[in-house]
Amino acid sequence: MQAAVKTNSIPAQTMYRILFAISLGHFLNDSMQAVVIAMFPTLAKAMNLTYTQIGWIAFALNMTSSVMQPMFGYYADKKPSPFLLPFGMFLSMIGMIGLAFSPNFYFILLSVLFIGFGSAVFHPEGARVAYMAAGAKRGLAQSIYQVGGNTGNAMAPLFAAFIFVPLGQFGAIWFTAIAGLAIVVLLSVSIWYKQQLELGRQSKKVKKTAGTESPLNKSIKLAIVILVFLTFARSWYSAGISNYYQFYLIDHYGLTIKHAQFYIFIFMIAGVLGTFFGGPLADRFGKRNIIFLSMLGSAPLTILLPYVHLAFVIPLFFIIGFIMSTSFSVTVVYAQELMPGKVGMVSGLIVGFAFGMGAVGAVALGKLADIYSLRLIMIVCSMLPVLGVLTWLLPSDQKVRELTR
Repeated sequence: MQAAVKTNSIPAQTMYRILFAISLGHFLNDSMQAVVIAMFPTLAKAMNLTYTQIGWIAFALNMTSSVMQPMFGYYADKKPSPFLLPFGMFLSMIGMIGLAFSPNFYFILLSVLFIGFGSAVFHPEGARVAYMAAGAKRGLAQSIYQVGGNTGNAMAPLFAAFIFVPLGQFGAIWFTAIAGLAIVVLLSVSIWYKQQLELGRQSKKVKKTAGTESPLNKSIKLAIVILVFLTFARSWYSAGISNYYQFYLIDHYGLTIKHAQFYIFIFMIAGVLGTFFGGPLADRFGKRNIIFLSMLGSAPLTILLPYVHLAFVIPLFFIIGFIMSTSFSVTVVYAQELMPGKVGMVSGLIVGFAFGMGAVGAVALGKLADIYSLRLIMIVCSMLPVLGVLTWLLPSDQKVRELTR
């Protein structure tokens, strides 16, 4: 019955106030995840960490924040829980305090687990709020929501350059204030969310349509598997860039830690722009088309990137980041339309589990870097967008509407 409540309680008009509020919450949540990545050079120097250990920290963060998302999403589909949003942020606050005071590698891992669990709690319910507040503009709504998260992630290089280079590990303590602000913002969103659930429960139409959900057919199951695989490939590429390309810039091009962060920032901020424009473009030209173009369109440039002169890195980074990210929010909306009765679970599956598998990539790439070289992992990553050719196995947008009637 809860699935019906969720679907029928969607407002007819787009609730921009709620969309911007949940996007801000997403920004603040992912900013705290970005802190972990931003601290890699500082921690590596202070604690003498290997690339493999850096990979394990990334693994702990991504596996908890990502792989747990479908589980929380499944629970929330059965029993929507508005106040999980601020609770997740409270867990992240505990992790931030731990990061500031961790004396060794193992305490860092423990602190990162709290941040990861907090993020896993937040994301499925955050995606549901965006879905409920979207009205008829699902692509745009999901873009607004995802832009908040991508912008938060894009802050990692700036945090590294302006906070952790001068202040060191203890600089993480300042992010407890961000967690506090996020809790306040998300409390207001949770109140609106709870009101929508109450309205849905009072609707006679909801009661009549409860329990009518039909089982998934084979075409939908295959499409979900392909989507997860494509997101998995894209997340491996992102893991290689966000976790290790800064070290590649330092070792291969001779940049300082601070200077290298600005190159990563260009890639990430281009991703923010691509995420924002991807939703409206998909509303106009079709979701499958944008998913296809975002991967194969960036493939020639990613293949070229490891071999270019430093002067060409920034323009290539910007174009790659923009094109590849146009499908970020689109993939989530496409999956939600494949499984409209399981918004929380499928959002967690695409944004969470598939990205969590990228955490495995972070460890594998770190091990390759220790055994062979950073250049090798850049070359391996550069080939991943070619897998976007599998997009043609997905049903068209029109076919999706027919399958889910």
